[in-house]
Amino acid sequence: MKAQSKRVSSIRWELMLFTGLLCVGLISLVWLLNVYLLEPVYNYTIKRELENTAETYAELLEKYGTIEDGASATGINIAFMEELSKLDNDALLSGKCLDISGVDGYNLLHAHYLSGECHLHPNIPNGFGEKRDVLWNSRYVLGLRAIVLSDGDMSFPLSYNNGTQYVYCKNVDNKYVIMVSTDLDRISQASGVISAQMPFVAITVLILGLISAWIFSRWFSKPLNEISSAARDMAKGNYKTRVSVVKSDEIGILAEDFNTMAREVERSSELQRDLIANISHDLRTPLTLIKGYAETVRDLTGDNPEKRGEQLNIIVDETDRLSLLVNSVMELSKYSSGTEKLNLVEFDLAQLCDEVSYRYNDICAKNGYTLETHTDEPCIVTADPDMMSRVIHNILSNAVHHIGTDGWLSITAKPLANGVSRVEISDHGCGIAPEDLPYVFDKYYRSRSDAGKVGTGLGLSITKAILVNHNFKYGVISEINKGTTFWFEAKK
Repeated sequence: MKAQSKRVSSIRWELMLFTGLLCVGLISLVWLLNVYLLEPVYNYTIKRELENTAETYAELLEKYGTIEDGASATGINIAFMEELSKLDNDALLSGKCLDISGVDGYNLLHAHYLSGECHLHPNIPNGFGEKRDVLWNSRYVLGLRAIVLSDGDMSFPLSYNNGTQYVYCKNVDNKYVIMVSTDLDRISQASGVISAQMPFVAITVLILGLISAWIFSRWFSKPLNEISSAARDMAKGNYKTRVSVVKSDEIGILAEDFNTMAREVERSSELQRDLIANISHDLRTPLTLIKGYAETVRDLTGDNPEKRGEQLNIIVDETDRLSLLVNSVMELSKYSSGTEKLNLVEFDLAQLCDEVSYRYNDICAKNGYTLETHTDEPCIVTADPDMMSRVIHNILSNAVHHIGTDGWLSITAKPLANGVSRVEISDHGCGIAPEDLPYVFDKYYRSRSDAGKVGTGLGLSITKAILVNHNFKYGVISEINKGTTFWFEAKK
């Protein structure tokens, strides 16, 4: 009991450990994403956005090749400006600053949509402009444009006055430089705030997770404890124990399977007791007769040849009866345990039925029985011929012992679809009661109407063991006072 309790307890601790590790793993992942990867991912996203914006204007510059026009009042090609105005500049430049300069390094176009000052050049009114204002052409910016014309595209964060902006510079055919910049939110500060909160969040989540795991594990293990307790009761011999089925999940199915097993174990135990009682009775009777007649021959009739012969014949008959019972028990054990290997060959089952039924012609003629055979169509199957002969003989012998007053019985073999052949053996006997039908193939089972009849009671059990080893379907159909049909289906 103590060891069992320990095993159940360990399941609960394993569930809690798993839940705790899961919480730690999820918290670590959230911590990593929200603290350590937040800033790099955010900066990467900003960079991609600036690249896409610069690429849009670069495509327009590449389309025109040259946008300077000395004849224009603004010095910029009018057609270029008209097409530029058709772009959704408000959406493209929202929260950004745009700077387009020529090969000489001086500003040609600019657009300021930042909420505050741009770190590259002073703040000016929002919108596009075309001035070669010295404020847009500081020494730092002129040097940066020259580097981009020389080295190509580049990007970097730029800090100034406790603020940080991200700048992306694009070289367009070594003729123009596009610089797009935007403010970086205070991601580092946000990461610090989140990092400071995460320990409290982690502890809270972990505690709630462990409490939930404890409650869940208790709820989860309760039906398992009930099944375990019922199993221990069965081990003590209480085969009537059952568990309640209150769930429809896998545990509920397990409980149902346990109850099914308990019913089968209980029935098997009853059959075992009946088997022992019946075999003991069948052994005791012939042994008593053998001993009695042997003592009689020894003490009284040894000198009387006629009486001695009769009594010795009884001893021989009872000995044969004992041998039949012992052989039947051994045969059932052999087939049930699977030690008898199948010798599978392909043969005509209808022909085999005809051959077995032929052996009963003398019995039928002597007793005035009518045995009909319907085996005209070939039934090719793959099975062990000797074992199948035993099956047919057992069922046919059972039908003879239960034959009706009209003395009629029949055997039919017919092919079905998909290479299956069906054999049916019928009689017009008294039939089998519905409550006895599920048990007719069980070891030593006899219905009440069979009491006192000749036989070991193991023939149908041997038949069942053989058919199960072949994986063949079998069954019985019966109606009181109308007759019984035993059937089985063999496969090719």
